[in-house]
Amino acid sequence: MAQIIRERFSKPADEFAARFVASIDADVNLVVQDVEGSIAHAVMLGKQGILSEQELITIVHNLESILNDWKNGRFTLDVANEDVHMNIEKRLIEMCPPGIGAKLHTARSRNDQVALDLRLWTRSAAREIVEGLKKVQVSLAHKAREHAETIFPGITHLQHAQPIVFGHVLLCYYDRLGRDIGRFEDALKRTNVSPLGACAMAGTSMATNPAITALELRFGSTFTNSIDAVSDRDFAVEFTAACSVLMAHLSQMAEDLIYWSTPEFGFVELPDELCTSSSIMPQKKNPDMIELVRGKAGTVYGHLMNLLTTLKALPLGYNRDLQETKPPVFGAAETTRLSLQAIQLAVDGMKVNIDRMLVMGSDPQMLATDLAEYLAKKGMPFREAHGVIARLMKHCAEKELSPAKMKLAELRKFSEDFEKDVFDLLTPQASVQSKTSPGGTSPQQVAHRASQLLKGHS
Repeated sequence: MAQIIRERFSKPADEFAARFVASIDADVNLVVQDVEGSIAHAVMLGKQGILSEQELITIVHNLESILNDWKNGRFTLDVANEDVHMNIEKRLIEMCPPGIGAKLHTARSRNDQVALDLRLWTRSAAREIVEGLKKVQVSLAHKAREHAETIFPGITHLQHAQPIVFGHVLLCYYDRLGRDIGRFEDALKRTNVSPLGACAMAGTSMATNPAITALELRFGSTFTNSIDAVSDRDFAVEFTAACSVLMAHLSQMAEDLIYWSTPEFGFVELPDELCTSSSIMPQKKNPDMIELVRGKAGTVYGHLMNLLTTLKALPLGYNRDLQETKPPVFGAAETTRLSLQAIQLAVDGMKVNIDRMLVMGSDPQMLATDLAEYLAKKGMPFREAHGVIARLMKHCAEKELSPAKMKLAELRKFSEDFEKDVFDLLTPQASVQSKTSPGGTSPQQVAHRASQLLKGHS
């Protein structure tokens, strides 16, 4: 079959040329999609009267046999046949009666064929990742409801900030992953367009109907410009960009899980299946799998840059450079899927040290904002209250005091607005209970939202 497309030349391709242009390593991902696309194309040719009924039956039967052989390891791709398309076509021609298998390529080019295959593959990968994201969201919502009252030391700049509840942290991740779902679903709208029927770049004089193949393959629409259909891979960039943003979020989650699991923090213990020991220090429980999630974000970013660089200066029409857009898409998807699976295992399997979180969340300095808001409610301008509490907290730090342990008279040295009711505020539980503003960390709000989210997934 490789010889068929070299009839224009006086010499066959040598071994180097054949290997250099081959895309077999990447194309093993596209066998199923190529066969499915070929069956849809054959159905269209049959409905348009370009293939006879018997020719259609024969071609479809043999394509299904090829797919079955692939799934059962009886069909492999040969680099001598250059790519997945030529491998399957050669096998089909060999299996069909003379003159029938070769008709399948009527009104089709490898240009629209590969664009179709990659769209089918990307569509499937995006949907799979979305389903994986929803599963992680369910786990996060369950854990959030379970820990709606678990005091947690909120931080900014890696410094103690304010008491929150651990469930609020988990719902933060839930929302980030929700936006990731939106990015994949949005990208799917532009991926779910059939390019089949564009042929090489100009369409065809044959009486084809691209709407038939689009319907057969469950595409939302079909191409409107044959040049654009075969020569752009912006849908692949968009998918890989969505993978990149997701990996940023997973990397952030991984970083939190890693430092939470250190002896210095001791907030969580990660499941054994995500950890390894040291080759020399037998006591170690290293969070290797989660560290790899953090590290693999850069790998996916590289795939995105690879795609953008390949596309940035391509001239009009199909160019062989586009062959190089397949590996980064496959690589980004696989890395993202595996990373998502690791985070799923971490969320499901982590043990939460509630007592340790409470100890760290009980730092009296973390109640400074509550005290400033107390004074503001008494009528003091907030900026003035901010200064008063800054001086109070500096005094407490220097004297190793807690405002909760001070006498009312001592507090009133900093502001006459302090009354006895201020002591009702000076616990982390009271602090989180008071945060009832929309989207705040109050246990009631966190528990209610987690329950509502779980209902939405049921």
